[in-house]
Amino acid sequence: MNKLYIGNVSAEASEEDFETIFEQWKIPHSGPFLVKTGYAFVDCPDEKAAMKAIDVLSGKVELHGKLLEVEHSVPKRQRSCKLQIRNIPPHMQWEVLDGMLAQYGGVESCEQVNTDTETAVVNVRYAAKDQARLAMEKLNGSMMENYALKVSYIPDETAAPEGPSAGGRRGYVPRGTSRSGSPSLGTRPKMQSDIPLRILVPTQFVGAIIGKEGATIRNITKQTHSKIDIHRKENAGAAEKPITIHSTPEGCSNACTTIMEIMQKEALDTKFTEEIPLKILAHNNFVGRLIGKEGRNLKKIEQDTETKITISALQDLTVYNPERTITVKGTIEACARAEEELMKKIRESYESDMAAMNLQSNLIPGLNLNALGLFPSGAPGMGPSMSGVPPPGAHGGCSSFGGHPESETVHLFIPALAVGAIIGKQGQHIKQLSHFAGASIKIAPAEEVGATPQRRVTIAGPPEAQFKAQCRIFGKLKEENFFGPKEEVKLEAHIKVPSFAAGRVIGKGGKTVNELQNLTCAEVVVPRDQTPDENDQVIVKISGHFFACQLAQRKIQEILAQVKRQQQQQPKPTSGAQPPQPRRK
Repeated sequence: MNKLYIGNVSAEASEEDFETIFEQWKIPHSGPFLVKTGYAFVDCPDEKAAMKAIDVLSGKVELHGKLLEVEHSVPKRQRSCKLQIRNIPPHMQWEVLDGMLAQYGGVESCEQVNTDTETAVVNVRYAAKDQARLAMEKLNGSMMENYALKVSYIPDETAAPEGPSAGGRRGYVPRGTSRSGSPSLGTRPKMQSDIPLRILVPTQFVGAIIGKEGATIRNITKQTHSKIDIHRKENAGAAEKPITIHSTPEGCSNACTTIMEIMQKEALDTKFTEEIPLKILAHNNFVGRLIGKEGRNLKKIEQDTETKITISALQDLTVYNPERTITVKGTIEACARAEEELMKKIRESYESDMAAMNLQSNLIPGLNLNALGLFPSGAPGMGPSMSGVPPPGAHGGCSSFGGHPESETVHLFIPALAVGAIIGKQGQHIKQLSHFAGASIKIAPAEEVGATPQRRVTIAGPPEAQFKAQCRIFGKLKEENFFGPKEEVKLEAHIKVPSFAAGRVIGKGGKTVNELQNLTCAEVVVPRDQTPDENDQVIVKISGHFFACQLAQRKIQEILAQVKRQQQQQPKPTSGAQPPQPRRK
């Protein structure tokens, strides 16, 4: 059975009133209404009826002057890690929703539920009960784009005693693809990939792909359960046009195969004799992992699919076009197999990066991943990584933190030969980067570092500014070929900590620093024989790739914040008493 809780009930309400309302809205129920003071309960015959009651009545239907609140009735013992979120704005992007949910803990799954409403509904599972409870408290009733979110628990069947109330919750498994025609969240089929498939097609074939009055493209969309955007207005006069396909991995592949078949037929009809390869667009951030060590991944895909695959040169990239073109030659069937394998690798890379970024967003309260410029709007994972212009909503400084977090200083060491690329012509690049990130960025003069192969970049700003500035510097070094195509960018960063806090970073017997390294995959070193500087500070060295460095920096700042709070809580020494001497490690 699917029991409903009806709240905000008037004292004048009766069982007959509820019978009338459910009959009026054609909502079946399988038992009598249990009316109490201020609330009521009722059983529905199935999940569909329960969802209809929630969608149609909750917050929309009045009874004796009060708007009814309808949600699943969940006993406290059954409240676990699973939530249902309703009334989600229809135009909300998935990556925005993911970022919002990740603020409250680790999201293990987020699955869309089909409904007959304009707004979207998702079922979310958190890693822990306290995370779900926090999300429930913070999100329920909160406003998003003029929509008030409705959040309720999904019962945990394992916690329920045997009997009628424990048996009917299988309806929370995602139920097929979502209805067509609804916007954004609602248009996404079950388990749609966050990475769209982007392909290039010769301009002369665009008309055939669209078809008369759009009939062909509509048919492809319907058959493959996908959303297809043909960017006809981009690059006026260009020989090729990009097409973006949003669907499940299988839907993307089916749509791609159909488009290749249409192009081949059109080529025959128009006596076009040149070979028409499949051209896939992929963000440069993913290409190194796609190629693999010594090109092994790419070679294996070529061998397995009997295709020839080439990737456009890094030199073709610009700050406004960070995509590489992957050209696949072979039969349509072979190209289709290659597309599946290539996109599988790209999606794995994207998911790995997003997991790291979601972890980062939890470490920096209020961090807006969409404001970082790492991914574009409408095409997650495929946007400019080095745009000199802040994206919409990305304001420098710390506006998204809701306060004024303390500024931090990080010294990042880059190859000396890369200094010109970071500064840019007449200093334009470093100025744009500083403006975008909301950070002060200074490069040490050559005479200060002597003949060493590295130069120190000093970045000062709050956590979000640090994230933006360092991300762009890592990306620039990769784009400018200071690291090989198969080589991951790894840099060393130094942060200064009070000498008396160095022991807390190290931990007893090195326990804390070892845990830091295991958690972050960065190398963290606190040199033991340091002489504190004039501010009684010592250096902590962090080495690793971007996300590893960021995670280590945040964890160390967390330790320092704890030390500071403990100091502030300690009673001040009485007049004439000597303050405690800092403990040196």
